[in-house]
Amino acid sequence: MSEILNKTLIIIVGPTAVGKTDLCVKLAKLLDTEVVSADSRQFYRELAIGTAKPTEAEMDGVVHHFINSHSIHDYYSVGDFERDCLKVLEEIFSRKDVAILTGGSGMFVKMITDGIDEMPEADLELRQKLAERFEKEGLVQLQEELRVLDPVYFEQVDEQNTQRVLRALEVCLSTGKPFSSFRKNQKVQRPFKMLKIALERPREELYARIDTRMDIMLAAGLEEEAKAVIDYREHYALKTVGYREIYEHLDGDYDREEMIRLLKRNSRRYAKRQMTWFKNQDEFHWFDAKNVAEITEFITNELKQM
Repeated sequence: MSEILNKTLIIIVGPTAVGKTDLCVKLAKLLDTEVVSADSRQFYRELAIGTAKPTEAEMDGVVHHFINSHSIHDYYSVGDFERDCLKVLEEIFSRKDVAILTGGSGMFVKMITDGIDEMPEADLELRQKLAERFEKEGLVQLQEELRVLDPVYFEQVDEQNTQRVLRALEVCLSTGKPFSSFRKNQKVQRPFKMLKIALERPREELYARIDTRMDIMLAAGLEEEAKAVIDYREHYALKTVGYREIYEHLDGDYDREEMIRLLKRNSRRYAKRQMTWFKNQDEFHWFDAKNVAEITEFITNELKQM
């Protein structure tokens, strides 16, 4: 996709439990198109409940890409997603005038809208050595090494995200330069138009939805799902809200009642961070997620003018 096409990517973002899936399915049916997921955990087949992955019933026959597309055993980076997602969009745009991209993972969405900086090629031998060090020494030691080698990036990265810490260390050690020196943050020109929509709800309403969703997840077997993949608990996707609290409970750090309280509290805090991140991004049109008719009318009118 080199030339600018008369095609439009509708981006739907918002915090967890705000109602992205419902809107995307309604839009996809209205516009006769498909949905591309940009959620960093919904790729993984082994993780269904804790990632709030849409069910077959919720998808209601609408094609969703990057749901159950990979195994938790696979290494899958933001750069891999950018490459694969652009190929999928090219294929969709060969058949449709519009596609929908949705997710709560801000970095994955931004990689598609703005692009990713050119990074040094992977040093597979060094990557393996770092993975072995992680198994032997744990994450804290590697975090400290990254803090020394690249204090700028260390202040920006989620230091609990093992994959990002290891990748940054790999670049630092293989090039002798800070990982942050390769991040120019220059937007790339994509060969399609974009319409950016962000969803929100009143805080208490959103938090109530998050608490209810967590109760549903627990009733659906979230604890059993976490136990089934406990051997991979150091994987970045399992060091996140919804799994980390269960593993700490299983370790004896606190009882089940406290686990449930923390699952809900940390999910609310995660939603707050998501909102902060998206509010700091440009070009998003904000809507209350309940106002589906208003959102739909806005999008259809915008598409006529694009």
